[in-house]
Formats: sequence, structure tokens, C-alpha cells
Amino acid sequence: MELRGTNFVLREWRKDDVTSLQKHANNVNINSFLLDRFPNPYTSKAARRWVALMLQQKPQVNFAIDVRGFVVGVIGLDMREDVYRKSPLLGYWVGEAFWGRGIMTEAVKLIVDYGFKNLDIVRIQAGVLSNNPASMRVLEKAGFIKEGILRNGIVKNELILDEHIYGILKT
Repeated sequence: MELRGTNFVLREWRKDDVTSLQKHANNVNINSFLLDRFPNPYTSKAARRWVALMLQQKPQVNFAIDVRGFVVGVIGLDMREDVYRKSPLLGYWVGEAFWGRGIMTEAVKLIVDYGFKNLDIVRIQAGVLSNNPASMRVLEKAGFIKEGILRNGIVKNELILDEHIYGILKT
């Protein structure tokens, strides 16, 4: 399974992705915008664990962002259960060396299209920490609408932050 972007590919995971994943994920500037479950430092052990988990996914909802054969980021849908079963959460990051190149906006559009065409969902939701305006712009450029702000809803690195909630609906 591949979703082709202009200068990158969203693809399924391979066992040999561990080294490149660990190299790009082990960055405090990336970690500061993600949930605490994203390890810091991002060790080879964490990368091996992630890749092993991704090799078992069915259906495929999480993709490696591949530039010239190397994993430089991740994008995926976190399928939820119960009353949220048709409303997955979108998550993503790309290595700092690739920021500002338009990769993530295009990747978000690809994953949204993939999700609505291939999964039994009606909306995709994303939460963004208030210290990450670049991610808010990515979502807005990809067609997401800001639906609200959960004031003081996040604690990250001992800072109290707002969480901006974005959504896009299947049309």
C-alpha cells in the first residue's frame, strides 16, 4: 500500500525502518508537540517496538513518511471504540529537517482521502497543542475546521497548554 505525494510516499512499514525512524524521532523539538506517550529520548528499542507493532496493523491506518527510501516521519489514524468508532484521531510528525516543505499538508490530505474511501468513518479529528501554530496551519490548509479550544486541557513539559480541536467531515 502506497500513497504518493509530490516528493514523498506514505507507505507500509518495513523491518528495516528502525534506524531511520529513530534518527528522525529522537528530537526534543518534535517531542514537545506530541503526547507524552511519544518517547523522549526516542531510542532504538522504542523504534523497534513501534515498527513491530506497525507490521501487525490491520487495516492499515498508520503510514511511514518516506523520502528517498528513508522514514522521515509518521502519519496515522488512531481508530477509537465505543461511541467514537466512526471518528478516528489523526496524528503525525515529520523530522525537523523536513519542516516547511509542504510535506505534512499534502500527507494529511492523502490520509484523509484514504480514510474516507477505505474505512467506515464519518469524520477525522485532530488535537493540537497551543504551542504548535504550524500544525494548526497544516490542518487548516488540508481543509480541517477548528471546532473549539479546550482551555488548559494539556500539561506538556510542565506547561499548562490549550488544546485546539480540529475536524473534517466525510462529504
